[in-house]
Amino acid sequence: MRGAGLWQLGQSITRRVAQGDKKAVARRYFASEAELKRTVLYDFHVANGGKMVPFAGWGMPIQYKDSIMDSTLNCRQNGSLFDVSHMCGLSLKGKDSIPFLEKLVIADVAGLAPGTGTLTVFTNEKGGSIDDSVITKVTDDHIYLVVNAGCRDKDLAHIEEHMKAFKAKGGDVSWHIHDERSLLALQGPLAAPTLQHLTKEDLSKLYFGEFRILDINGAHCFLTRTGYTGEDGFEISVPSEHAVDLAKAILEKSEGKVRLTGLGARDSLRLEAGLCLYGNDMEQHVTPVEAGLTWAIGKRRRAEGGFLGAQVILKQLEEGPSIRRAGFISSGPPARSHSEIQNEKGETIGEVTSGGFSPCLKKNIAMGYVKSGSHKAGTKVKIIVRGKAYDGTVTKMPFVPTKYYKPS
Repeated sequence: MRGAGLWQLGQSITRRVAQGDKKAVARRYFASEAELKRTVLYDFHVANGGKMVPFAGWGMPIQYKDSIMDSTLNCRQNGSLFDVSHMCGLSLKGKDSIPFLEKLVIADVAGLAPGTGTLTVFTNEKGGSIDDSVITKVTDDHIYLVVNAGCRDKDLAHIEEHMKAFKAKGGDVSWHIHDERSLLALQGPLAAPTLQHLTKEDLSKLYFGEFRILDINGAHCFLTRTGYTGEDGFEISVPSEHAVDLAKAILEKSEGKVRLTGLGARDSLRLEAGLCLYGNDMEQHVTPVEAGLTWAIGKRRRAEGGFLGAQVILKQLEEGPSIRRAGFISSGPPARSHSEIQNEKGETIGEVTSGGFSPCLKKNIAMGYVKSGSHKAGTKVKIIVRGKAYDGTVTKMPFVPTKYYKPS
């Protein structure tokens, strides 16, 4: 399922359940439930009112008892706890793990200080995006990374294929896929004070993008100060046997202010933060430069290249891409994925990749790709929704200011 439909799906389920049409919901959304994988928190979600839907081969909560609108606002005002255990964490180890990974991604991994990380992109030979990933340099011979659930199979096959060739030439690198761990994302202004109750480590000294291995609620965890909402927060990799207890402890220590939150609100939060969703806003044919992720290409990598598709990407850096990702605010009904974007003359200049109603701004927001030159803030456009043109304006992203915890 593509993320652009998550908000719509959540609203549809809410309406049908409210109307008492639970059988129709079950037929339409849960028909393949027996085939879906489940995280260790599945029963915990159901017990807490989670409405479970198929997502990337997993049964995941789209929302709980509160609406997606309320969940989104609560994350920004208090906090949210997300189960993101469907995502795939893995470690690369060995003295050559950094040069190996740098053949596959655009980041300057060698230039990262131990215990720090960055967003990066796995590229193909044409410079397109295989997946985006947060990678962390734990030590000079240990890299920890998380890849998207929907891309897991192709990502792992891609890494394995290149690893075999690399090792055949004498390279020292191995990997471990952390299927024994679960992943929780704790986001919002109460994330740090709540989590501080559960660890002896001083979290005020852990800044955005930094990583630690530490004990939380008695479990040996990987902790990264990062997230997908634009808020301050953490992603916590916890041994699966401790995941439910950790989730309960977080909710208890927040005195009910941090709430379990589903994929519907996660989608509206990341859209408000101007963050890409792979499969919508990034694809195999879209380069990091076109996606507005030029900042993620390390300075040394721009000079040296050495990653797949470098020739295409470095040429785009020099000459500029023909299309660019941009943000929009529009009138009328919310724009959705594949809505056509026109200039004021009625000429097609691009299309929307993600869109919805912003619970925080009370406006329609969207992102998409337009021809270079039409991407500048303030440019007037028309967005076609259900065959009718509505006024739109190119707007700088993020739509809602980010609140990442950085040194002052």
